Amino acid sequence: MVKKHALFCVFCLLITTVSSQVEIDSMELQELDEVVVSDSRFPIKRENSGKTIIKISSEELENNQGKSVAEIINTRSSIEINGSRSRQGEVLGVFARGGRGRQVLILIDGIRVSDPSSFSQEYDLRLLAASNIESIEIIKGAASTLYGMSAATAVINIKSKKASDKKISGDFQSSIGTNQSSSDQNYNIAEFSNSATVSGSLESFTYSLGFSNVYTNGLSSIITEANEEDPFSRYNIDLKLGYSFKNKINLTVYANQTNLNSAYDESFGFIDAPYTFLTEQKRLGLSSKWKYKKGDLNLNGSFTNYKSDNRSAFPSMFEGNNYVIDLFNRYTFDERIYAILGVNYNLDRAEVDGIQEFSLIDPYANLVYVSPFGLNINAGMRLNVHSEYGTQIVYNLNPSYSIALDDGYLKFMGTYATSYITPSISQLFGMFGANPLLEPETNRTAEGGLEYKANNSLRLSALYFNRKEENFVFFDNTLFQYFNASNTINVQGLEGQLNWEPLKHMNLTANYTFTERKGDNAIRIPKHRIDATMGYNVSANSFLSLTYSFIGKRTDTDFNTSDDEVLDPFSTFSIYVSQEVMPNKLKFFLNLENVFNTTYTEVTGFTTRGRNVRLGISLKL
Repeated sequence: MVKKHALFCVFCLLITTVSSQVEIDSMELQELDEVVVSDSRFPIKRENSGKTIIKISSEELENNQGKSVAEIINTRSSIEINGSRSRQGEVLGVFARGGRGRQVLILIDGIRVSDPSSFSQEYDLRLLAASNIESIEIIKGAASTLYGMSAATAVINIKSKKASDKKISGDFQSSIGTNQSSSDQNYNIAEFSNSATVSGSLESFTYSLGFSNVYTNGLSSIITEANEEDPFSRYNIDLKLGYSFKNKINLTVYANQTNLNSAYDESFGFIDAPYTFLTEQKRLGLSSKWKYKKGDLNLNGSFTNYKSDNRSAFPSMFEGNNYVIDLFNRYTFDERIYAILGVNYNLDRAEVDGIQEFSLIDPYANLVYVSPFGLNINAGMRLNVHSEYGTQIVYNLNPSYSIALDDGYLKFMGTYATSYITPSISQLFGMFGANPLLEPETNRTAEGGLEYKANNSLRLSALYFNRKEENFVFFDNTLFQYFNASNTINVQGLEGQLNWEPLKHMNLTANYTFTERKGDNAIRIPKHRIDATMGYNVSANSFLSLTYSFIGKRTDTDFNTSDDEVLDPFSTFSIYVSQEVMPNKLKFFLNLENVFNTTYTEVTGFTTRGRNVRLGISLKL
């Protein structure tokens, strides 16, 4: 009865949306040229950028309310976030262009974030609340020149929401949903999510205070006969204060506290266990900009403290601190030459086997040239000065050539870039398999492709990439220690992207990724992947989107037997519907995930989500 009632509610909401008779606003809006920032740190037209930047706008985030950050990125960017289809709370692995998580750099408001106390020193995307995000820009490929260590396969730049232009404004969101596997479609309410933000502007002063929380239950971390429930919860508190001095100097200070609690099971033997992983993140930051006639001087800094408590058969507690200062000057010579000169300082400290730390001081320079005849050049160099490894130079050369067409452009792109990744503090000095003799990893990336845009309604791009990894750090399960690989990892692939508006109020985005990794077993990296989303404004107040994902064959390792196995390909299909009851104020939304209740394996032995329903409400005051 519960199942029939839930499906009936879904059907009714779909019918209501499709049959809505609210008149679509016929006012014509002038479409502005798309602007990208991340690949040069200057706002330049996409036509003049030598990269295929992926931008998830605030509008797209609005049309994905109720989803986690990992879910949103995973369906839009062709980056594989392993674990995002499993029980919420599972550890996430971010793979791009056949690389590993440590080769993807996460930025929040332009500042590097990483947990120095974790084994791989990656940032945990589970800590982020989607309700506090304004937009996401993703650079595919090496970007170490501008962003430093770890930016070898991708950079994910997450921008937090700005304060409202009103004196006081409120933004509230709440949703409930199921959390069930394909084999147990009980339709019990097991997911709860809430967020509230109050923000405003008082002349030169801006403020924003936000709170969010999520709680899920109903699924076991691993597949067992008992199938006991492993809950996950998180809450976030965010504070941001800003002041503008005569529109020339902007100063923003911010603070965040996040607490995460995730139950999990014993993966060795795949048995139920009462294990719990707890993390607390405290983050303080400063962002400042001084504008002058032809440029601006920027000083950004942050301090983040991480505390982790792993309550398992081998209990452990970790604490780490991360200090970042980024000082850079942007200068525009004559609207054709853009230059940036800066220095970045990072100090990572962790209590792993005593207090251990290392620091980096990175001066860097980058130049962008936009010629009057279509040639664009983005080039730069960075000097990494590491307290353990001395100096290392990385560089980037990214030329492109645009041919103006009557209704758009045709752009040819190429890149040759290097990057540099040092071992983590745990890999060097930790208690489990540390090796102080480890050498840094090096990456070389070459890519080339083209992009075509027509009529502001069609954009199509295709790009070939080739990467080489040397001194890759891996964990030897036999010797129980980290080592540098003696072999070279070679990765090649092809990426295709489509953005098309076949009808006035319809948008279709799709991407295809082919990845071939040689040199190891390439676990959890699909050779073929397709994502497609169709969004349609049924009326001025109604929106409908359909999302399809295909994940091809990939290899995974059963760590109980150390044997590799090939995982079958699978496809999922999801529906999202929203209906504004009061335009720009009150909205209801519904997300129907994995409509056909596909059974699949994401990680060997672990539970994945089947058909699930999420219903929510959004209120803006």
